[in-house]
Amino acid sequence: MPPLRRSRPGDVAVVLATALAATVALAGCSTGPDDDTLTVLNSATDSHEHAQNQRFFDRCAGPLGVKVQQTSVPADQVSSKALRMASSHSLTDILELDGSEVPQFADTGGLVPLTEAGVETGGLSKSAVTMGSFKGTQYGIARSVNSLALLYNVDLLKKAGVEPPRTWDELKTTAKRLTTGKTYGMAFSATPDADGVYQFLPFFWTTGGNEAHLDDGKGAPALQLWKDLVTAKSASSAVVTWNQQDVNDQFLAGRAAMMINGPWQVPVLNAHKDLHWAVAQIPVPEAGQSAQPPIGGTVMTLPKTGHTSRQRTAAKILNCLNEQRNQIDWGESVNNVPTMRAAAGQYKKQNPKLAAFADEVATARSRTTRVGASWPAVSDALSGAFQSVLTGKSSPAAALKQAQSRATSGK
Repeated sequence: MPPLRRSRPGDVAVVLATALAATVALAGCSTGPDDDTLTVLNSATDSHEHAQNQRFFDRCAGPLGVKVQQTSVPADQVSSKALRMASSHSLTDILELDGSEVPQFADTGGLVPLTEAGVETGGLSKSAVTMGSFKGTQYGIARSVNSLALLYNVDLLKKAGVEPPRTWDELKTTAKRLTTGKTYGMAFSATPDADGVYQFLPFFWTTGGNEAHLDDGKGAPALQLWKDLVTAKSASSAVVTWNQQDVNDQFLAGRAAMMINGPWQVPVLNAHKDLHWAVAQIPVPEAGQSAQPPIGGTVMTLPKTGHTSRQRTAAKILNCLNEQRNQIDWGESVNNVPTMRAAAGQYKKQNPKLAAFADEVATARSRTTRVGASWPAVSDALSGAFQSVLTGKSSPAAALKQAQSRATSGK
């Protein structure tokens, strides 16, 4: 799924984490749910995803003699819903969070370390481990993850006589050649929210940008690249208003020959039978480098509810969900890459068209690795930086200097 959007990143999550910790002490005073039904809170509001989730939950819960009941709300409402449930001591046995939220929830002790609960985490990719960890302890496990890649219109590139760009210089040249009439060569999201930041990070990180030190100068070339594409009219100035769905809509309509986007768009792309598309690695500053995009998706955590027997059963369900066969089946059902290294390798063989996504997940990393629970403030600061540069208000260096001040103050 694409990155979580919320109006005030982190505020609700911090309050919720406190409530989770308080729930442990009061759990004995509450009436627990039915012994034969485990509960899950997630964001699987899409009917297909919800049904697929239930299929896998049933597959793993049945042999244990229990059932699983999902409560699904929009992604930006998971935190507030969990807060209300924690306040009434009715929090679910499994809480599925956006990967970027884990540090905020774990910071106040409201989540159970997975190894302590008996959840097996061996064989996971490094990026998947970091996404579910806080201060060296793993609190969440993802069945599959997603990232970003360069998607391109095969017919438009062939007509222009160009290949998918591999470097930033090639990206600028290729995007310019592909720009004609109402079609821009390149499209990306630069909205002042999670979508824009998620799309900026591959460029920022690959050039050496450090979210813990925004003003060290290393991330400025990434801002300049985006500015150059817009100035050359190879990308629309409207990118500052396009979220990732808008970018995909531009691509589908033939108004963008290339775009940065994720595998969650695959079902829509496949529905357009006359569109011939393919996936390549996101261009890098110099030939031979590997792209370093962010890793995205949700992780399953075990809140400290005080119901130890239910927690043990929930841990067994998580172990089952993350067996190789189940990870591959789940990944194919949602067009995401399995997190177990062996499963990811098999998935790549079975889905060659999406191989670039699997390759980039291998080099991707968590948005919270370096800054932990401070990520929401850093994310806001980064979005302000590229918005300022793309709208002509600041130079890259000045924008990142201001971003560091903003991230440090939290305002």
